[in-house]
Amino acid sequence: MNVVIDFSAIKNRQQSAWASGDYAVVGTTLQIVGERLAEACDLRWDERVLDIAAGNGNATLAAARRGCRVMSTDYVPALLDLGAERAKAERLNVEFRVADAEALPFADASFDAIVSTFGVMFTPDHERAAQEMLRVCRAGGRIGLANWTPEGFIGQMFKVLGRHVAPPAGVSPPSLWGVKKHLQDLFGRDAASISIEKRHFNFRYRSAAHMIEVFRTWYGPVLKAFAALAEDKRKLLEQDLAELMNSLNLAGRDSLVLPSEYAEIIVTRR
Repeated sequence: MNVVIDFSAIKNRQQSAWASGDYAVVGTTLQIVGERLAEACDLRWDERVLDIAAGNGNATLAAARRGCRVMSTDYVPALLDLGAERAKAERLNVEFRVADAEALPFADASFDAIVSTFGVMFTPDHERAAQEMLRVCRAGGRIGLANWTPEGFIGQMFKVLGRHVAPPAGVSPPSLWGVKKHLQDLFGRDAASISIEKRHFNFRYRSAAHMIEVFRTWYGPVLKAFAALAEDKRKLLEQDLAELMNSLNLAGRDSLVLPSEYAEIIVTRR
């Protein structure tokens, strides 16, 4: 039996999740990923760059620092406001616009490069999001993505969340955006080349308990997962998350240094 997926309803729930808490508390720690991606894309001065699902603007700022003409988009206005504050503080000229990654309000071939750090991977309709990126990217342009992998910490964390709060039926997991075959399926027909490099970002907190407290307070998906559970179930989720974090901790008992694998992807448009 085929499952009928209500993408609109799923997207509305996702918007609510990402608008809750304050993603920037976690997001700003990931700035180095945006800088690495900007270099991997070899962004040039005056190039037109679109940041999709920009969040609080890590890739946006990285591109603007390299002299690009940046359009920063997200479907959560409050996140764009945070990015705008950061750009203003650095005197960077960036345009911000509310936009849905699955229905971009831009003409074909409008941009030299498209970037997204841990953003577009959370769209419910993977194929549609990929086709929109390809549509607005000029021939010979680049699509640069940083996506968590299934094997990495964040990929595993979402599996833990899924065991406690069931994900929407029929929707592909976001971490598939970090899998080579899935990326080839999404972009292969329209790509002159696809390069994929595995990288790691190190989350740094005092302890597993500290990281869980930060994520359940500020990181929308984790906040919503805890909010959906009764108190006794919340304790079980907390225990499972702590077990995962401690199993990956590189810092010993006195701190938490937690590597999370992600894929750095550069698609060159045919």
